[in-house]
Amino acid sequence: MLKLNNIEVIYNDVILVLKGVSLEVPEGKIVTLLGANGAGKTTTLKAISGVLLTELGEVTDGSIEYNGERIDRKDPEEIVKLGIVQIMEGRRLFEHLTVEENLMTGAFSRKDKNGIREDLKKIYGYFPKLGEMCRATSGYLSGGERQMLVMGRALMAQPKIMLLDEPSLGLSPLLVKEIFKLIRQINEREGVSILLVEQNARLALQLADFGYVMENGRIVLDGPSEKLQENEDIKEFYLGMSQKGKRRSYRDVKHYKRRKRWLS
Repeated sequence: MLKLNNIEVIYNDVILVLKGVSLEVPEGKIVTLLGANGAGKTTTLKAISGVLLTELGEVTDGSIEYNGERIDRKDPEEIVKLGIVQIMEGRRLFEHLTVEENLMTGAFSRKDKNGIREDLKKIYGYFPKLGEMCRATSGYLSGGERQMLVMGRALMAQPKIMLLDEPSLGLSPLLVKEIFKLIRQINEREGVSILLVEQNARLALQLADFGYVMENGRIVLDGPSEKLQENEDIKEFYLGMSQKGKRRSYRDVKHYKRRKRWLS
């Protein structure tokens, strides 16, 4: 469905951020992209959604294809109309608008009024709290409510692929569990494919069908989620467990710069 073929991304004609990234998101699947801060995960999502073009970034090599069509030279609004919707890190809202007004901005490119009304009801079914607060000003919402709202707004665009950037960031464990449950429901009930960027590797791998690990702008490891969860390097560097099952801190494992076999 979505395929990145050996792409390179440069900012300001100088800074090379992505160095030959290839990955695939099959139809109806959840794929997670793991990695530390600065690895290039968000840049990958922005390259797909076209937002990169608004930030002086450019795909300078390789290609991005959606259903066989190149999209790496398209504008963001064209990509949204194809069904690819990015939910940005930080839960960005129009804070002066109400909850319902924010949801309606997700349907800005749609003309089917009856369909929009039906989808709005469906969103309130997924997120009952939003229905209760539909007239509330969005700027006063909590972190969890904001995450529900940006996900609902994305669904109003009738996405075929959702690009989710750090949905668990800053949320309590209980809310994180609820958000990940909703992601699974959206995938299963709506058939929406999902590319999930997430630093909580344990939850991401439990949710996803397939995973990629990114470091310094490159994919260094990939495989089915079950396989990655059993990988000793993943356990140590991302799940905080040594080979003996002993929990280790990030500081303790800095020696991982880098096991040669990690990049082989």
